[in-house]
Amino acid sequence: MKLHKLALYLSAASLAAPVAAQDASIATDTKAAETSEQAIVVTGSRIKRDPNDSALPLTVISTEELAREGISSPEQLISYLSTNGSGPDNLASNSDVVTGAQRGTNGLSAANLRGQGSGSTLVLLNGRRVAAHGLSGAAVDVNQIPFAAIERIEVLKDGASAIYGTDAIGGVMNFITKTDYQGIGLSGLVDITSRADSAIYRIGGIAGYGDLDNDGFNIMAAASYRWNTGLRGADRAFVNGQQPDRGLSIDTRGVPFATVFPINPTSSGANYAPTGTLLGATTTTNSTYLPTLVFPGTTTRADGGVNLLDMPGGAGCETMDGGLPYDDALWNNTGARWACAWDTGRAAMLQQPIETFTYYGRGVARFMDDHEVSLEVTGSNAVSSKRFSNAQVSSNNTTTQAFYPLNALTASTYNYVYNTLLAQFPAIAANYGKPIGFRWRCIECGTREYNTDSETFRVALGVDGPISDTWDYRAGASYAQSETSSTLGTGYYFRDTVNGTPGLVTLLSTGVLNPFLRPGESQTPAALAALAAASAEGETLYGGRYKVLQLDYSVSGSLFELPGGTVQAALGIDYRRETYEFNGSAAAAATAPVIFLAAFDNVNALTPKHRDIKAAYAEVLFPIIESFEVTAAVRMDDYSDFGSTVNPKVSAKFRPSDWLMFRGSYNTGFRAPAFNQIYNGATESTYSGSDLVDPVLCPSLTPSSTASSPCFRIRPDIITRGNRDLQPETSEQMSLGVVFEPSSNFSASVDWWSINIDDNIQLPTLLQIIRYSTDLNHLIIRNPAGTITDLDQVWQNMGNRRTQGLEITLRAGADAFGGRVSAGMDGTYLLKKKEKVTASAPYQDQIGIFTFTGDLGIRWKHNAFLSWSNDEWNVSLSQIFRLGYKNGVLPGIANGTVTRPGYNKRVSDYVTYNLSAGWNATEKMRLTLGIKNIFDTDPPFAITYDGNTGAGGSWEPRVADPRGRSFTVAAEVNF
Repeated sequence: MKLHKLALYLSAASLAAPVAAQDASIATDTKAAETSEQAIVVTGSRIKRDPNDSALPLTVISTEELAREGISSPEQLISYLSTNGSGPDNLASNSDVVTGAQRGTNGLSAANLRGQGSGSTLVLLNGRRVAAHGLSGAAVDVNQIPFAAIERIEVLKDGASAIYGTDAIGGVMNFITKTDYQGIGLSGLVDITSRADSAIYRIGGIAGYGDLDNDGFNIMAAASYRWNTGLRGADRAFVNGQQPDRGLSIDTRGVPFATVFPINPTSSGANYAPTGTLLGATTTTNSTYLPTLVFPGTTTRADGGVNLLDMPGGAGCETMDGGLPYDDALWNNTGARWACAWDTGRAAMLQQPIETFTYYGRGVARFMDDHEVSLEVTGSNAVSSKRFSNAQVSSNNTTTQAFYPLNALTASTYNYVYNTLLAQFPAIAANYGKPIGFRWRCIECGTREYNTDSETFRVALGVDGPISDTWDYRAGASYAQSETSSTLGTGYYFRDTVNGTPGLVTLLSTGVLNPFLRPGESQTPAALAALAAASAEGETLYGGRYKVLQLDYSVSGSLFELPGGTVQAALGIDYRRETYEFNGSAAAAATAPVIFLAAFDNVNALTPKHRDIKAAYAEVLFPIIESFEVTAAVRMDDYSDFGSTVNPKVSAKFRPSDWLMFRGSYNTGFRAPAFNQIYNGATESTYSGSDLVDPVLCPSLTPSSTASSPCFRIRPDIITRGNRDLQPETSEQMSLGVVFEPSSNFSASVDWWSINIDDNIQLPTLLQIIRYSTDLNHLIIRNPAGTITDLDQVWQNMGNRRTQGLEITLRAGADAFGGRVSAGMDGTYLLKKKEKVTASAPYQDQIGIFTFTGDLGIRWKHNAFLSWSNDEWNVSLSQIFRLGYKNGVLPGIANGTVTRPGYNKRVSDYVTYNLSAGWNATEKMRLTLGIKNIFDTDPPFAITYDGNTGAGGSWEPRVADPRGRSFTVAAEVNF
């Protein structure tokens, strides 16, 4: 995108104003005026300085700006920041079936600065760490932040391992609370869509007593309760997986009226259908497939599933709720031309229901005139419900004995299915009476649901004060923990008979449940009662706990004079103990009854593991001359499980005149692997996609639907596991920037940044394992005959990642129309984002290219604003812009076997506008009204469906908001 087009977008409200630009809003102007008179410790440094004249690319976000934009949670804030990546770090991105690195992220919302991953962004509360999410053991769940007590948020867009240690590669988000609050404040917010659904509510209160300067103490407490109602995919028309002319159709053939599949006998007969099935082979000697089971008039085998509704003369797949014709051409699966599909995306929740309660308490007392001791306690409880597609039951002869039998109860339905199939496939007459193999979507089971309860607690004790006239000290101790557990909700059932009560598969295999209900038919009351009796609702899925204990001590002050001023220094030591444990479920024990499709993680059960980190750091500010200063910092960390690492940082600022400043930095960093990346056991699952081939037999890597082809698609088992040999990844970061401020009415800044990651900690994708099989052959497991049976998807240090970008800020303002008119923009432009999997592999460009997992490399993102304000009123128009990117593609189009006229190779830009108006009704009361997404813009069409997991569909939750137009009302009263 050409930068001159940015002029088209200077009409919207930025969420954040960098401290170098003081015209973003009245609130920011006021805060800048206050802080410029007194040096403070800002995020990314231990030395007190003027935040408005810092060499650090720091963004400060005020609570006034949050209210103006109707932002009611940290998750909403993160999604709006242009510097935040576009990763699967929000609840909408985790709303369906997930695999790999996204497992165990139930209820998690995380920051992802500069697109380096949620584990590479350090989240602080008042400058100290908080506990990582109890299930993931890696990223911090920002929903635990006590929003009602927040005064401002500082976002450091730079590496900071030399100051804070691990994780601070993409940047740092520091949530800073009020410190000397007096009085009582109440606030509330309602955010509801124009369709009167997916509402968001928040109420909060804060109270404080004592003037620190006059009384020598202050105590305060704050609490907030926020709840979202759910939004189903079926409630939004843009969630539509059946758009074949645009290149999208759904692969799953498990539908409410079951699709019939051939299941063959085996030579040993040791399976659940030892004599085969209705469409299966007649004997073990022809067990590849039933001879003449081909589509009439062709030689094409009908082994990809046959649905009676899609056969000649059938009622049509659309007669089922959510049913779709299966597009065998798009999926390069000619054996499924008479199959039906079902749109799983419409069953998923686009906005997960979640209720979050946060609390914060702080007491501070002054002693010996100018020393302070403080104690703060904070915690949260969040309960979320992840709801997604109904269970699919698939017959097979190894694990799931789900076959529809011929008996007195089923004879009518069985004969209907048999006779319909017989008319097209006469060869099945030899199999009459054999059970029917099928794939069935159990609508009566209800949507599957995980209920996740996350509780956090943190207590911090701090003491600070002067050592002398020019030196201060700061000491602290904190303990934080996050405990998360998930239980099964609706949609889960015991598989087999338990204590005389038949399970889901038993009910199907005896014919009590009927997977072949025709239009107008329903399950019998006895079948529904039996299904309800088999429910596993309330069973524990898994749980985890993460704890962090931290002790820190630092001193800072003046050393000596240079021509530019006083040399200042900070020295400090840290001790930190991190502990992680993961609990399995008794319901998943080997001796326990099997719960169908429950994603238990008992193999990952982990007794408490801990690591101790000891660190020492130093930082020195050298004002060489009045216009030029250099800051040098270094930190040494000693890990009990990885050894020692030393990371330096050098930053500089040159201001040749009052209106021009140059700044830059260089630093190294590191990120230690998370506990579960090291210790997770081996989880095995069957691959269901259609895009993998044997790289030895098919060097072109282009799948074929012909079974006799060497490029016929493979479906190996997938092994996902941790790696006890995993090592930290390392980084090298640089930045150069210029700030141009010719007057108080205009400022602009441009910062170039570069992040180079080596020994990247990642879970290789399956396509990467196949594509780079020469180097990753050890991850491909074959049987003695040479057939690929498994792919070992193990966490490992592999390859490198290179990312570069520009961060651009514009601000302008003038006194006009009886107030202040302001305009501005914050944007991020990616210059480079590429990654290679192995040392010998070529770099692969990741800018503007769709991927199923990880961060989407959106080339350009910006927020812009135009506002007017006076002492009583303020009005703001904002725009959120996200540039389009290369679309996903299904196998048929990717292989060149089919074209579709409406297929768009690029996803359209996503542009929304917000409007807000605020009124200071009195000195104590403020009211803000807003409209989000004024034009009710839908997320752009994007092909995100994953044939392996059955998740995704027609839009991208990593980029867009599914709610549409919404109206907000926020009120704040102070006493």
